[in-house]
Amino acid sequence: MDSDVSALRSIAQTYFDAAYEMDAEKFASVFHPSSFVTKIGEDGDVSVTPIAAWLAAVRNMRAPKQQGFERDDQILSIDVEKELAVVKVKFQVPPRVFTDMLSCLKVHGTWKIVQKVMTSNT
Repeated sequence: MDSDVSALRSIAQTYFDAAYEMDAEKFASVFHPSSFVTKIGEDGDVSVTPIAAWLAAVRNMRAPKQQGFERDDQILSIDVEKELAVVKVKFQVPPRVFTDMLSCLKVHGTWKIVQKVMTSNT
């Protein structure tokens, strides 16, 4: 269990680094290729985006690092049950503060994010 929590903390750190740098390849390294990003869309309905499309959008975003913003990354919780884990994180990409629930599965011995459910506020 300790090694799983350590591995999940490492995923969270890579995730935070990727968000700060807006590095799609770094994000891709912690997501399973068949994962999705889910949120409430502009119309108030559930929006589900395949990871490849989400990563394409990331490639066109300006990085907080480039803009000189400070980091504020927090792992709020890690819950592990066998090969399933949920990592709750909070971080900023100004002007927004994001809270993400990262559902992870241990696939062939390696933890990967398989579902990102997100919300944000300004």
